[in-house]
Amino acid sequence: MAAATQKSCLQKLEEMLDVDVDDMDADYIRSMPIKPHDQTSNQAFVDVALAQESNKDLVFQVATEMKGSDWLAVYTRIAVLMCKKNLDLISGRVLLQTSPSKAYDTAATLAHARLYDAEFTRAGVPRDRFCIKIPSTGPGLNAAKVLQGEGISTLGTALFSVVQAVACSQAGCLSISPYFNEIYAHDLSKRDQVWPKTTDPVTQHPMAPRLVHILETYRRLYKETGKMQPLVKNASFISVEEAMAAAEMGCQSATLSREILTKLAETPYDANTQPGEGRPKPPHAYNAPEPLPARLQPLLKHDPLTEGWDGSSPSTDVDYLADGGAALQAAIEADPATQKRVRDALEFFVDAEERSRKRIETVMAAVA
Repeated sequence: MAAATQKSCLQKLEEMLDVDVDDMDADYIRSMPIKPHDQTSNQAFVDVALAQESNKDLVFQVATEMKGSDWLAVYTRIAVLMCKKNLDLISGRVLLQTSPSKAYDTAATLAHARLYDAEFTRAGVPRDRFCIKIPSTGPGLNAAKVLQGEGISTLGTALFSVVQAVACSQAGCLSISPYFNEIYAHDLSKRDQVWPKTTDPVTQHPMAPRLVHILETYRRLYKETGKMQPLVKNASFISVEEAMAAAEMGCQSATLSREILTKLAETPYDANTQPGEGRPKPPHAYNAPEPLPARLQPLLKHDPLTEGWDGSSPSTDVDYLADGGAALQAAIEADPATQKRVRDALEFFVDAEERSRKRIETVMAAVA
């Protein structure tokens, strides 16, 4: 742990953006040296929590009281109740993700999000304390637009491109979560194949230019329209350097695994060893932004994830949600990097969801 007279990287990061925890374990969150803002999760985190001995009684209780219900209804109530336990440990919202197996089904995504909303209401959790994560597909973001109109906050997730970010703006999402690394960077057996390990992620990581493009696009849209743009909650980090880079690039928040949070807390902050430095949190995410720092300006001129990029930015005048999100889907399919990363993320979460289905159906059979 850093000496008391010297800030840790975690303390410094919290000065520059909102630190969120990407974990559902109450004991861990309680042990954190700072109080996180939001608690994020996904199907993989829920599945880990379902398997924990500490949640065994909860799973059995809900399965018993919901006899005759389908497994997803049982899963949803359990996930909500597990999140509710953490509300006093955070200052912001808990986040749960709609079924990834229905990422291309607007009606099914709407139904699952509304079920989450109903379960949060049943549990006494107000809408300003939770947010529903929606995969950033055409059908998914059409569901997000409806949900926002109903007063249910959404976050566009599995996001890897400027076009997806623009579509999230058109849907009115509260936030987005661009993944800094693709999902399989978190699989130790595949990490070396997909993780671009860097010492200066801002200038060396292939996702950094897209992230800066997204933030600049939102600043421009806010200036032109006066409409609040989604907050950028950067996700999917492997190193301390990447987490610190999120602040330098201007993200409003970063959701971090316990591994990264622990390393940040144990690492003394030394400005002299940082390749760049972020700025304190601004009073408003997009109003009256400071000029883009000189170190970030070159990132607007290239996109390492697009072979032969011509320097043009996606149009913000196209309605990416029309016709079920046809224009968004076409843009994703025309972008091999995004197409692969979205596919892999959904595959990863569907696998976790399937494990959870089997766990819950086993318990449901036992109490039938």
